[in-house]
Amino acid sequence: MALFDLSLDDLREHRSQSAEPDDLDAFWARTLGEAREHDLDVRFEPVTTGLSTVRVHDVTFSGFGGHRVKGWLVLPEGATEPLPVVVQFIGYNGGRGLSHSHLLWASTGRAHFVMDTRGQGSGGTVGDTPDPVGSGPSSPGFMTRGIDDPETYYYRRLFTDAVRGVEAARSHPLVDPAHTTVLGNSQGGGITIAVAGLVPDLVAAMPSVPFLCDFPRALTLTDRPPYREIGNYLKAHRGRVERVRRTLAYFDGVHFAARATAPALFSTALEDRTCPPSTVFAAFNAWVHDDKEIEVYDFNDHEGGGSHHERAQMAWLSRRGGTPPAFLTGAR
Repeated sequence: MALFDLSLDDLREHRSQSAEPDDLDAFWARTLGEAREHDLDVRFEPVTTGLSTVRVHDVTFSGFGGHRVKGWLVLPEGATEPLPVVVQFIGYNGGRGLSHSHLLWASTGRAHFVMDTRGQGSGGTVGDTPDPVGSGPSSPGFMTRGIDDPETYYYRRLFTDAVRGVEAARSHPLVDPAHTTVLGNSQGGGITIAVAGLVPDLVAAMPSVPFLCDFPRALTLTDRPPYREIGNYLKAHRGRVERVRRTLAYFDGVHFAARATAPALFSTALEDRTCPPSTVFAAFNAWVHDDKEIEVYDFNDHEGGGSHHERAQMAWLSRRGGTPPAFLTGAR
């Protein structure tokens, strides 16, 4: 597949045309305030995995509307003091998967919290969290559920779950809340950006090939799903374009990036038609923290950097995300 987006030089200068709502901060302050009226009620249940290098807990906490959300907490075996924590969000229609599936970050000596995604989890990795909120007419998928109004939009619930997920992860006695990193690929990368704009005291954010950024450009540049779900919805529901644009502005990663206060490592792939590189650069260029980098994978599609990028993340985070205890790293 040939390159299709802007040149790399132009990508580095690209700015989104997404209009920021005047009440964006008030909307999210109210949304999170309402969620926090519900007791977080975090429960950590040990899981038998057959693994000897990690301990896994089945986690349940209260997210948007007090709805119960699942997750995994993976800890290095032998941990006895608080650890830096990596909080991970999942790609589109993925779930938290099985309890033995997440070994990378615990193997670096960090706690690893994996949040399930409400209503998703039937696209490669299984999920365990229902979304009890219905919606009006929508296109198949999740992108148009409740899209006529920001109050009812699906991602209002999911982004709120993610903020509460950080709070849940930080509540465990073997987690050092002062050293919290958020990360994710694709949809998980978009959630990562949103959380970085809503949680002020993170040490790092690592959004990889992030989704949910620069909606005005994405919707007219790519015909791949999931963005195409919105086009299909508007194809049927003529006359709702401005209403939908208004809703999406409250969830655009560009506006959360402009509020982020943590260092960031992004990634993008120049042949990615699912999350086009210009939409990723729109969020990267809006990121206000001076300590930011972006890895560009020239001849890759939405798979991005794969394990090569995980290696880059580990190296980058080792300089920013807290130091695991010496007994876990082999230091003397």
